[in-house]
Amino acid sequence: MAKTISRSHVYIATLLATAFFLPRPLLSQQATALTINEAYQLARKNYPLIRQRELLAKTKEYSVSNAAKGYLPALNINGQATYQSDVTNFPFKIPGFTVPTYSKDQYKFYGQIDQVIYDGGAIQNQKHAAEVNEMVEQQNLEVQLYALYDRVNQLYFGSLLIDEQLKQNDLLKADIQNGLGKVSAQVANGVAYRSSADELSAQLLQAEQSRVELLAMKKAYLNMLGLFVNLQLDETAVLEKPAPVQATGPINRPELLMYDYQKKSYDLQDKMLDIQLRPKFSLFFQGGYARPALNPLSNNFEWYYLGGIKMNWNLGSLYTLKNQRQLLDINKQTLGIQKETFLFNTRLTQSQQNADIAKYTALISKDGAIIALRESVKKAANAQLENGALSAHDYITQVNAEDQARQSLILHQMQMLQAEYNYQNTTGNIKTQ
Repeated sequence: MAKTISRSHVYIATLLATAFFLPRPLLSQQATALTINEAYQLARKNYPLIRQRELLAKTKEYSVSNAAKGYLPALNINGQATYQSDVTNFPFKIPGFTVPTYSKDQYKFYGQIDQVIYDGGAIQNQKHAAEVNEMVEQQNLEVQLYALYDRVNQLYFGSLLIDEQLKQNDLLKADIQNGLGKVSAQVANGVAYRSSADELSAQLLQAEQSRVELLAMKKAYLNMLGLFVNLQLDETAVLEKPAPVQATGPINRPELLMYDYQKKSYDLQDKMLDIQLRPKFSLFFQGGYARPALNPLSNNFEWYYLGGIKMNWNLGSLYTLKNQRQLLDINKQTLGIQKETFLFNTRLTQSQQNADIAKYTALISKDGAIIALRESVKKAANAQLENGALSAHDYITQVNAEDQARQSLILHQMQMLQAEYNYQNTTGNIKTQ
């Protein structure tokens, strides 16, 4: 069997293993008809990974909310107890005035409230970063979900091919039975050997064996497809043959949007480097209980408070600013290379698929002529068999030759149809509506 459809058979084991991780189909659901667009939609809806989308949205919501809380007043509770080797002493005495003495053990317990006035845009940048990160993760999820379409194609078109092969199997059996009827009559009239009828009977049994194999393969394909779409698909299910599509269109793969979102993330990181160099201003209020408190001449425990405005300007990031920008630039260049590589590989795949479609078109144009000639030869062989001028073996040879020609047409037609939909999948132009 040729490359495109035979790949479906190679994937059976892998797809069956994957299918065990999918929810089991609902026994109450039965599908009498299914289109490929419906299969795309249901596979996407049923895949367990889709539930991660809601979790990513909640993660972004919490992250943005946490960042916004940076504008709220911040309360800190602090306390300390110290013992020092020396304290302030007065080296003179003033008549009529008692010089205070200080304890070497000192205590301080206080709370402080800080209110941001200006943070250089750090909080706003954090909110944007959380939003962009959610966009990146959502798009990465979209990339993983998009891979489902290729699996659906393998199973859907594999099932359709088997349906067509089963129809051809019926035609083959009809031809063999036709020849068997004529030879059986000749055997009854004593003009043909019993071995001729036996040879045709054996060939009929082989055709029935092929049908058993095809039905088993179809059942496996439908079972796996049913797991993906969460429907019970048995031998009565009808998969509608999709209409041909044009192998044209721009590249709209979800990976491209993911690269764009990642670039936005790097842009925000670059902006954060500038924000770190800006001064920060805030209001503060501090109140506590200490010994000594604010009065340096008192050695008693006292309540106190103070408040005001403060500035924080950390210029330490200047040392690493250049290197950090260069690292970000490397990350952006790496991202650009990844995007170019993806587009390059996608265009290579497009070129191969276009070549395959052209090949199948040429093969199909020859298949019709081959079938016409094989059918003509088979009809002549049928007449010769009826007249006793052709052996049963030679008749079977001609019947098989026509069957092979029709099988080739069926295969090439399905391969071309699948190649067209694979092309749509490669370019990101799969239609799910």
